[in-house]
Amino acid sequence: MGTLDLSRRRWLKGGPGADRLTQSLPWAVDRALFSDGCSRCGDCLKACPEHIITHADGGFPAVDFTLGECTFCGDCVRACSEPLFNPTTETPWRQHAVLKNTCLAHRGVHCRSCEDGCGPAAIRFRPRLGGVSVPELNREVCNGCGGCVAACPVGAIEIVKERSKHE
Repeated sequence: MGTLDLSRRRWLKGGPGADRLTQSLPWAVDRALFSDGCSRCGDCLKACPEHIITHADGGFPAVDFTLGECTFCGDCVRACSEPLFNPTTETPWRQHAVLKNTCLAHRGVHCRSCEDGCGPAAIRFRPRLGGVSVPELNREVCNGCGGCVAACPVGAIEIVKERSKHE
């Protein structure tokens, strides 16, 4: 099976560009290696207790944070019979939340759903004189679990991959 160019495929389908690849599983190897080695058996989907792993482009597994957060339990890794994952003793991924301007608080509506959904407490609300408190993200604390994504009633949060120094 050849390498699947997800960014080009997604662009041709009218979706987001290369920066918006489907969300990889925690501890997954490079996307190209993952695509080459994954049999698309679905064992990781069945193993996920949070039920956030779905079939994405080409039937490959991907995390869908609109369904909930990743608890980093490692069940998806243990269920896979292929060598597609880094050791679970390593950092599961390098990504973080991004709060968009469509956030209700930025529009003057009291909402703290993302803060409530953030297990590591990376999102805090700073009071503003004469206005609604707005969320602030501490990237040092954010683990990219996606709990805030599922909690946001207007979809104003996305999880993005952090760029390495070599990119």
